[in-house]
Amino acid sequence: MVDVERNDDLSRYEGRIEGELITVVNYVRRENVLDITHTRTRIRWRGRGMAGKVTAAALEDIRAQGWRVHPICPYTVSFLDNHPEYSDVQA
Repeated sequence: MVDVERNDDLSRYEGRIEGELITVVNYVRRENVLDITHTRTRIRWRGRGMAGKVTAAALEDIRAQGWRVHPICPYTVSFLDNHPEYSDVQA
């Protein structure tokens, strides 16, 4: 199971398994809009859907905070195109 936390000091969401950082979703916050700028998964964890799990958790948090997302990262753009259930959080 992936544990996901928002790290405001580093402006990113962090996905961890048993404490190991495996995926990050970087953002730049502009008031109530988060520009998602980059998604990265450690090589040994790629191909297991970890980026999608962390992205979904990030979008759930953004929704819960009442914020919006502006996807710049190509991965996030594609994720949102394929997951219309998050259309309400797009800026």
